Amino acid sequence: MLSQTLEYALRAAVFLASEESTPRTVSEIATATHVSSGYLAKVLQQLVRGGIATSQRGPGGGFVLARPAAEIAVLAVIDAVDPIPRLHGCPLGLAEHAQALCPLHRALDDAYAAIERTFAEATLADLSGRPSRRSDHCAWPAHPAKKAARQGPGRR
Repeated sequence: MLSQTLEYALRAAVFLASEESTPRTVSEIATATHVSSGYLAKVLQQLVRGGIATSQRGPGGGFVLARPAAEIAVLAVIDAVDPIPRLHGCPLGLAEHAQALCPLHRALDDAYAAIERTFAEATLADLSGRPSRRSDHCAWPAHPAKKAARQGPGRR
């Protein structure tokens, strides 16, 4: 149901959330999220246009979240890249369904609404392992350089 582009955007946004306010290059994000850098650059620009991230050129530049991860709902990332389709009328254009969705399409739209609610309630902080209003979050793997430094020499 979710597009590959959206998954890449979510991976990148969660990675940026785990990195706090440290700018990360396309190459760093691509390596950490296992997404090709060429495609990821386009996805990151969608996040910038959607107000999820900001970018800065030059030495020390890169991508960061536009605001704290706890303030960015997962639904905002989805809406910036590939919004969840909602049914506002009969997809078949049937005249007898002009006033209300048929039971099938009502059920589909209700499912889409439930998915939207779930993503509206979750933040990037929830998904990144950063402290937020929820405690049942999943931690993002440590940055490779940070992980190696913690393990020390010969303990990799």
